[in-house]
Amino acid sequence: MTVYVPGPLRSYTKERASVEAAGATLEEVLADLDRRYPGIRFRMIDEQGRIREHIKLFVELEQVKDLSFRVRGANEIHIICALSGGADATPAAPAASKKPKDEENQRNAD
Repeated sequence: MTVYVPGPLRSYTKERASVEAAGATLEEVLADLDRRYPGIRFRMIDEQGRIREHIKLFVELEQVKDLSFRVRGANEIHIICALSGGADATPAAPAASKKPKDEENQRNAD
């Protein structure tokens, strides 16, 4: 089946956006993916065997949270990475205008 790989994980797949993997369950597909592309599974699955918080896995169009999910008959798995961090979306307050004292004094004199 075809596994669609997000940009942040493509360094494992030699920059390929889609790769092939096999298995009867999602766990088996991810294990096969890791055999073909060592290290990729750890980026998706934590040490306790759970899908990492920033990763979403879809079999066909259904989000799957259980690695024992049977994928037989499925054609596609999509791996989605949530992005985090970056700049605050709140605009910064405008900086106070600092006019030269001579300009301010000239205005007050008028």
